[in-house]
Amino acid sequence: MKQVITLSDNAANRIKEIMSKDQNKSIGVRVGVKSGGCAGMSYDMEYAKEINPNDEVIEDKGVKVFVDSSAIMYLLGTEMDYKKDKFSSSFVFKNPNETERCGCGESFKI
Repeated sequence: MKQVITLSDNAANRIKEIMSKDQNKSIGVRVGVKSGGCAGMSYDMEYAKEINPNDEVIEDKGVKVFVDSSAIMYLLGTEMDYKKDKFSSSFVFKNPNETERCGCGESFKI
């Protein structure tokens, strides 16, 4: 079975950077999806303090990403990237399951 999410080098390096600054002893980042945004769903990221029983644990390029079980079907095959330009920097999800994405890039439809 292929990984739910793969990380680009940029994404892995940025997560390492964030984790090294986190004072709360997180063990990785958790990625999920939540309802909201103009296209219906948006990506949700937070520090993971513990492994939830239903989490899918992905270890890639020295980083742990926990995927909420309810999000697995939405995220299957997604590549997580990190983009930085003059005005902003953010994690970008390249998700093959998306059928529609809103103009601001914050939300999507499956």
